[in-house]
Amino acid sequence: MFRYALKMLINDRAKYVGIVTGLSFASFIIVQQASIFVGLMLRTIGFIYDTPQPDVWVMDDKVQFIDDTKPMSDTRLYRVRGIDGVAWAVPLYKGILKARLNSGNYQNCNLIGVDSATLIGAPPIMLEGDIISLRDPDAIIVDTVGANDKLSLDFPVRSQPLVNGDVIEINDKRAKVVGICKAARTFQSQPTVYTTYNRALNYAPNERKLLSFILVKAKEGISPKDLARSITNMTGLKAFDREDFRWLTISYYLKYTGIPINFGISVLLGFIIGTAIAGQTFYNFTLDNLRYFATFRAMGAPMTMLRKMILLQSFWVGGIGWGIGTGAASIFGFVSKNSELSFVLTWWLFLASMTAVGLISALSSFLSLKKIEKMDASIVFKS
Repeated sequence: MFRYALKMLINDRAKYVGIVTGLSFASFIIVQQASIFVGLMLRTIGFIYDTPQPDVWVMDDKVQFIDDTKPMSDTRLYRVRGIDGVAWAVPLYKGILKARLNSGNYQNCNLIGVDSATLIGAPPIMLEGDIISLRDPDAIIVDTVGANDKLSLDFPVRSQPLVNGDVIEINDKRAKVVGICKAARTFQSQPTVYTTYNRALNYAPNERKLLSFILVKAKEGISPKDLARSITNMTGLKAFDREDFRWLTISYYLKYTGIPINFGISVLLGFIIGTAIAGQTFYNFTLDNLRYFATFRAMGAPMTMLRKMILLQSFWVGGIGWGIGTGAASIFGFVSKNSELSFVLTWWLFLASMTAVGLISALSSFLSLKKIEKMDASIVFKS
């Protein structure tokens, strides 16, 4: 019986292709839009992933997310160092400054000032040069995306990538490239420039407070969450372990930006369109083949068997449509992986999209099941 059910479905080529196309489109939209959304959210916390050394991040108590830097006085660093359970604590500068290119154009960039003594906070992956070179006069390390694009020597007329030895200006001060690194793309897609903390203060505008974050390592046996709680209680500053700081940043973008709503609407539209196309086409397919179901019923097939046949047909096209749509979205992400587009396809998105397409298939078969249940088996003898 199940073999006949699939034959009925596949032999009606027009409706078979129509149902699969609708489900493939729905699956593609759901996976593609959800993957772009996940990619955007991960970009907001890319710098936290690029700085794996500290267990705890300490900041001003008004900071809401990673890019919302509220400068602190340097004396805060010494207070944190004196707290029991702190193995080490180092300063970090993070700010957005203008770099002047050889073409005369200006480009905003993320300037990261790492601890001058230990270089904690430096980029994790070097493509050219050495991190130790940051101790050279006027030294900076540029991320590869910025070096090849927005910080290239003649941007935007003719891009000549920055290489070791090239010189640009940051806030009207000389900066010499001594290395190229690989860094996570930022939410604003701005180039990232690393230098030492003391040099970053020299590049930054003159202000009384310039300390952006304090990076803290917990002593062995001390829980980062407990240490963060102790730092907050004793200093009045905010302190988070890495995971909590990531969620603080992601929660801000989820709550105060329109990103979730925009992508949520796109995913919902894909779901609705897929349901409408697949549901209507599958219902028409059932109507066209109603006489065959009536024949099976007249031959003694129980109603439960007919229901199983309808569900098999529905989930058969659902599985094929999900595979085609997800595969197309995966190819789309692979092709665009080196572009500005953020695309991160995780394993749980596969499961979520499979569940969504399964729900579409179930909804599509609902009306058909109702029609089958109300069917009069005698129609086979009347035709």
